[in-house]
Amino acid sequence: MNQYAGMTGSAGRNTPLCDLRSDTVTRPDAGMQAAMAAAELGDDVYGEDPCVNRLERSLAERLGKEAGLFLPTGTMSNLAGLLAHCQRGEEILVGRNYHVYRYEAAGASVLGGIALCPLAVGATGGLDPTEIASEVKPDDSHLAVSRLLSLENTHNGMAVSLAETSGAAKTARRHGLAVHLDGARFFNAVAALGCDELALAGIPDTISICLSKGLGAPAGSVLVGPADLIARARRWRKMLGGGMRQSGVLAAAGLYALEHNVQALSDDHCRAERLAEVLHSLGVGVVQQASNMVFFTPPEGTHRDLRAALASEGVIIGGADSGAIRLVLHRDISDDALEVAIDGIGRFFSN
Repeated sequence: MNQYAGMTGSAGRNTPLCDLRSDTVTRPDAGMQAAMAAAELGDDVYGEDPCVNRLERSLAERLGKEAGLFLPTGTMSNLAGLLAHCQRGEEILVGRNYHVYRYEAAGASVLGGIALCPLAVGATGGLDPTEIASEVKPDDSHLAVSRLLSLENTHNGMAVSLAETSGAAKTARRHGLAVHLDGARFFNAVAALGCDELALAGIPDTISICLSKGLGAPAGSVLVGPADLIARARRWRKMLGGGMRQSGVLAAAGLYALEHNVQALSDDHCRAERLAEVLHSLGVGVVQQASNMVFFTPPEGTHRDLRAALASEGVIIGGADSGAIRLVLHRDISDDALEVAIDGIGRFFSN
């Protein structure tokens, strides 16, 4: 059972549950549930699920790619893409703080025999073309074969600019590398940059897009890219255990999210700005805001008490007992729910 279910606020009054830990905690709304219930299903391993086929085809076309592949998770989507790009003994250049390097259990190395070469991530979330060029290995039997550059957008909520993303990709290609984008929050990046989807999608060869981060789907990611590479990734999906059967029930949620929920991401960004402004005004910690995320470092020794006080108000935050706390705005946090969080934070620090 969810330990936060049924919470009430101060004086026993009911308050909206405001879960700021992640944008992965959203629940399908009534429209999405109806789409899932009405999904026409088939066996996707046989290529016979109409909803999955439509999702793969439509998102690939939307982003100017030849083909798409539906996978259960973003980690598997990234991994299948990396394995499709690289052979054993080859190397991926990737940001040291990027999800592929830090939070995906080194799957490319463990399962694919692929080296991961970490690069410093700049203050704006991108990679320095000069460092990319310096880390591409020469043709030397002592060294791994540099094959792929793996980018990320957004990174910690920061939307890396088109110029910075393009500069990194151009450098990689000059040295014979392909380019993958971990675009788990691709549409947040587009909204934050105010650019056309194709402008960002046209830079990398492959993109992994998560449907359950901010878009409201319960699960699923789509890998898009060249048809031959997606065919290889499909084989890897099967080997990794990601070949599902009547998965159209999830694909239908993804289709609904892409049609109805993308535009609302800007509302999440606005709410994040509002929260950051309030935290700044309180003057009780370091605050950084980017797209739908706010990073808040409260005074040392207050983290645990702050979490407990907000939990009593029905507001859930994550984080350890020191350092920055990530607060993530998403479609399940209304303006009213955000005000509950703001009021609770204000009361805590005023006391």
